[in-house]
Amino acid sequence: MYFGYNKQVKKEITNLEVYDLHIVLIEPEIPGNTGNIARLCAATNIELHLVKPLGFSTDDKYLKRAGLDYWHLVKIHYHENFDEVLAMYKNHRFYYCSTKAPRSYTEVSFGEDDMLVFGKETAGIPETILKEHWDTCIRIPMLSDARSLNLSNSVAIVAYEAMRQLNFNHLKQVGFDHLD
Repeated sequence: MYFGYNKQVKKEITNLEVYDLHIVLIEPEIPGNTGNIARLCAATNIELHLVKPLGFSTDDKYLKRAGLDYWHLVKIHYHENFDEVLAMYKNHRFYYCSTKAPRSYTEVSFGEDDMLVFGKETAGIPETILKEHWDTCIRIPMLSDARSLNLSNSVAIVAYEAMRQLNFNHLKQVGFDHLD
């Protein structure tokens, strides 16, 4: 199921139908964070996966406001549970982003079609999932006294590192020649 993605825009970005990465949010709770992440996905051609239950309605005004006018560019999948994601994407590599993880996201060699998994804002990824996939758990370095970073900031940090490693495929890399 997609949120938006009108036919005119789809026609204009047909060459971008190949998505290099996927972001998976397990039970996101704050609409503004999910909206910001959706905007990131729209601007970078990353597929977004939302695992239920969601802590908000997809009609939420804060969700829509955070995504601004980019919703038509976002390819969103809704999943009933995380096991459904694992089953549907069993041939993909998964990286689980958690403050509990043993290694930094910069120690990973990301590849095309990798799944970057993040947990809900108040609890992160459930420990049962982390234990099952401990060898692919990654973290963002920070002070030991800091509990965590904001979810949308964390997603942006890891996603941009993965895209950097993939040479920013399909993304505009040149700005203006000059400003008038």
